[in-house]
Amino acid sequence: TPVSTEAMYLMMKHVFTLGYRRYEWKCDTFNAPSRRAAQRFGFSYEGVFRQATTYKNRTRDTAWYSIIDGEFPAIDAAFTQWLAPENFDAQGKQRVALSALTGPLLKARG
Repeated sequence: TPVSTEAMYLMMKHVFTLGYRRYEWKCDTFNAPSRRAAQRFGFSYEGVFRQATTYKNRTRDTAWYSIIDGEFPAIDAAFTQWLAPENFDAQGKQRVALSALTGPLLKARG
């Protein structure tokens, strides 16, 4: 099931508050929505593990993304700016997309 943007932010913030050095996102290379979500949330592309597993009678390649501890302060600032009440109009529509704030922070896209 999809995770809300706010929940993802709280999870990543908790991970780095606990002292972890990296937070990973892995998905099927064919799952374009998941790959876009990873980058919208600020995860940088790291590469593909070819033939990582067999799933539903096919070989699955897995795309890997991550945020590392040194990158998190900028990601945190992007989420804070995106979540600010002034970023939403009276109908709750965002004025600036999260991807516009996190996109420039990505080390690699894929």
